[in-house]
Amino acid sequence: MSDAQLEILASRAGLAVDWIDANGQPQKVRPEVLRKVLAGLGHPADDDAAIEASLLQLQLAQQDKHLPPLLTADVDKGLDLARYFAPETPCEVHLEDGSVLNLRLDNEAVLPGVVPVGYQTVHIDGQHFTLAVAPTRCHSVDAATDTRPARAWGLGVQLYSLQRPADGGFGDTQALEELARAAGERGADALAISPLHAMFSSDPSRYSPYSPSSRLFLNSLYAAPGVILGERALRLAIDSTGLAEELHELEQLSLIDWPRAARAKYRLLRALYEGFRLGDHPLGEDFASFRRAGGEALENHCRFEALQTRCIARGESGDWRQWPEQWRQPDSPALARFAEEHAEDIEFHAFSQWLIARSLERAQNAARGSGMAIGLIADLAVGADGGGSQAWSRQDELLAELTVGAPPDILNRAGQSWGISAFAPEGLKRHGFRAFIEMLQANFAYAGGLRIDHVMGLQRLWVIPLGSPSSDGAYLYYPVDDLLRLLTLESARHQAIVLGEDLGTVPDGLREKLIARSILGMRVLLFEQEYGHRFKPILDWPDNALATTTTHDLPTLNGWWHARDIDWNIRLGLIDTPTAEHWRQTRHHERDGLHRALSNDPQNFRDEAHETDQVVDASVRFLGHTRAPLVLLPLEDALGVEEQPNLPGTIDTHPNWRRRLPGYSSELLDDVDAARRLELLACARLQAAERDR
Repeated sequence: MSDAQLEILASRAGLAVDWIDANGQPQKVRPEVLRKVLAGLGHPADDDAAIEASLLQLQLAQQDKHLPPLLTADVDKGLDLARYFAPETPCEVHLEDGSVLNLRLDNEAVLPGVVPVGYQTVHIDGQHFTLAVAPTRCHSVDAATDTRPARAWGLGVQLYSLQRPADGGFGDTQALEELARAAGERGADALAISPLHAMFSSDPSRYSPYSPSSRLFLNSLYAAPGVILGERALRLAIDSTGLAEELHELEQLSLIDWPRAARAKYRLLRALYEGFRLGDHPLGEDFASFRRAGGEALENHCRFEALQTRCIARGESGDWRQWPEQWRQPDSPALARFAEEHAEDIEFHAFSQWLIARSLERAQNAARGSGMAIGLIADLAVGADGGGSQAWSRQDELLAELTVGAPPDILNRAGQSWGISAFAPEGLKRHGFRAFIEMLQANFAYAGGLRIDHVMGLQRLWVIPLGSPSSDGAYLYYPVDDLLRLLTLESARHQAIVLGEDLGTVPDGLREKLIARSILGMRVLLFEQEYGHRFKPILDWPDNALATTTTHDLPTLNGWWHARDIDWNIRLGLIDTPTAEHWRQTRHHERDGLHRALSNDPQNFRDEAHETDQVVDASVRFLGHTRAPLVLLPLEDALGVEEQPNLPGTIDTHPNWRRRLPGYSSELLDDVDAARRLELLACARLQAAERDR
């Protein structure tokens, strides 16, 4: 077989045959890996004949002059339509406000750059397409806070980790409301939360927030039904199910028991639904309106949930890729019959989505009502489970046969496979970027900001064939300029800021594109080191990235200082003794480097407090003085917690996504350490703003 032809096919399919690793060394994807990845993209390459057929298919697609359903453009910039139309062709642009622009392509077949921002419909030569015109920049922190330069601050929290009385064993949006009010009263501008994407109601053992079933809908477990339906309805449901003792036991656990707590919450939601359905509830019309607005996407998600529950109950696979053929397509006649026969089950899932949507809306209103300029910052996972709702309902737009991860890099020297699927670039274009736009709209809906996990995925993703090690993958490239324009447009329409998690191997040119769009990068104190463990001075931190002490995948400051992450890696056998000793020596030098950097501020290390408390205090003040438009302080560091939320490379040997914060959410910020650190941060931010004006 011809490797040259194979590589040509790979390149035309958007794969990088050659790439540079985290150490700056050139790498080349092996032919056997290319064949597997190409098969996952729908381009068979097992032999020369298959390669030639796939090449011909791609060539025909690239020569096709059929107008795509959506094109993107920047405001005030012309759009080249020479591929589709002759110069001087007249056209009508139907604007969102109902008005019409009568235009003509110029002598090079370019549509003049006079079309305003928005989704406009262009009618030309008997055809039409949607033109998504993007503003030049996303909604910025400056615009949100109405200050220039902005020196805002906020908190970060793993939602499940919050506590409140009678919460059923894990945090919910009622606890989030309470925390939002407390943070806003103390001057916070933002509250960043962990992902709230829809999970698998039929399989509560799957609870990693970064491996959802769908990024279009929400995890109904986090709903606070008492604040929507009333405490009386909640109490009646608890009594009717006999769950009072079970819920009380769950609330006493030091770690969240997700399977048990989820089953109890779903029983409670089902009882609430039965009471809601049978009565003439005053919120009945609101629910009906929500369901109508959710349309086909909501209906498909709810059908999937009901169908998956049925399959698992019968001992069959919950993965739609293993279902009988009649269930694999959302629009099949068999599924329509299933929907008629199981209407109540489907309505229950719609009811649950309504509850969590209204609950989250309340939390954002509480955040803004307490004085926050931004409010909640939602977290967008990089992909969704290939066997989940989103992949099933958007099969031509998601890569269910490939998983996403990362090659070996500075964050993980063994590479990573995240077990999730991502968008198919060709499918996105064919469908007018429908799946991407609806995902953005869903995640901006109840937030003042959006953090995009692994933002490098807008340009390229490391895709791995199912069952292969993470090293046997390849970079797949995406239409980054189109995606950035759509992201910018939705950010502006929702008046919400955008944060891009750009840790790891960042492709050349991407950071510049993000900066140009006012998408903030991310700088983590523990990583901001130079040669010799010299931590970057305050004024060397950029003004185009948020600043934070740590992330959910890294040790807390307290844990880092005491090498708890190294202890865990040794305890679980993830590293050998020589590696551990070298790591400890490196950590010792890193601690010295951080202490030196923090000691440059004479306000630090002046009292007799515990060493760790002084380091955390000084780190908070340090970040506050940087030029970052936004500083986010994780609640774990505000409280001085030692253990981290998630330890990458583990599944159940470390209690990932199960730790709870000490104390009720309404009182957390009254903790003496947290109160002091928030005051330090607020004062440092004010001083930084005065310095930089």
